[in-house]
Amino acid sequence: MGSFSIWHWLVVLVIVALIFGTKKLRNIGSDLGGAVKGFKEGMREANDDKPAEPIAQQRVSGETIDVQAKEKSNS
Repeated sequence: MGSFSIWHWLVVLVIVALIFGTKKLRNIGSDLGGAVKGFKEGMREANDDKPAEPIAQQRVSGETIDVQAKEKSNS
């Protein structure tokens, strides 16, 4: 009894189609598809606009640099 058979899913699909109507379901599907397409285009544009910048690394050969961190207080 863990999973539903194909007949259970067909009955659920018929009930959903009767409640919402096929036109509304079609509109929901096209809206969802348009949103996914827009998201993919936005991600592609964001990756094209800004190429990856290399991380700047500063190396000091053979020396140790001691640094004391101070807490900034807002007065």
